Amino acid sequence: MDSSITRLGQDLARAGYVMKTRDAYVAVAKQLGERFGCTIEDITRDQIREFVDEVMARDRSASTKHAVLCGVRFLYVRTLGRPEMVSFVRLPRRHSPLPTVMSLAEVGALLRAIEEPRYQAIAMVMYGAGLRVAEAVALEVRDIDGPRGVIRVRHGKGDKAREAKLSRSLYTWLRRYWARERPPLPHLFASSAGKLPLVRTLRKAIARAAEDASIKRRVTPHVLRHSFATHLLEYGTDVRVVGALLGHASLNTTARYARVTEKLVRGTPSPLDLLPQPRR
Repeated sequence: MDSSITRLGQDLARAGYVMKTRDAYVAVAKQLGERFGCTIEDITRDQIREFVDEVMARDRSASTKHAVLCGVRFLYVRTLGRPEMVSFVRLPRRHSPLPTVMSLAEVGALLRAIEEPRYQAIAMVMYGAGLRVAEAVALEVRDIDGPRGVIRVRHGKGDKAREAKLSRSLYTWLRRYWARERPPLPHLFASSAGKLPLVRTLRKAIARAAEDASIKRRVTPHVLRHSFATHLLEYGTDVRVVGALLGHASLNTTARYARVTEKLVRGTPSPLDLLPQPRR
């Protein structure tokens, strides 16, 4: 393998990037080398420009193009220390759609419709504490701190640890789950054989439960996290607190939950309603 690509993988790991992003950036570097049939060190600025033009011309989403160009920039700025080679690269603006959110009634119906106890428990944690699916699946028994009312998330995005809220009702529910299932230590959601559930299997279980609960929209594990954040904002929780609970590095990430919430939309008057009513 090209030594520059090897160093790229090492730099990404040192910088705390998650494995999915590391693999994507390494794949971009390999594509770049294969495109011109030479090592990364021998690629010229004009060839990089050609590669970038080809990426931008593809019929792909802005997010996909953004990720590819981020990989190219990381390679030359951080790994090779040659920022002048990519100084012309401008990242495309990504469309940030409003997150899919369920109502409280829909969340309740979904949770009741999940038949497998482990999957139901994981879904409870994702909605009750706002955890990502990978964070919830990886929880160990020692991460549940009932006396302090927190869940220790030791495998967060970018390997950043944090503490999430453990409500009294969630703690009580998890204690009942533990008493019934007795999963083998140390993991909270391991099978009797000691294996953790696969994310794709959990996705299927949640999708099937949404269908059984007659929820019309597409429901994924991440929708539970979206719903957690939006429901907190609807009930007046400060956006900075919500961002900390979600483990967001920037408030800009949390802000998209605050852009529109159903409750705020319903409660906001129209300017027309504020005008004196005309006489008939």
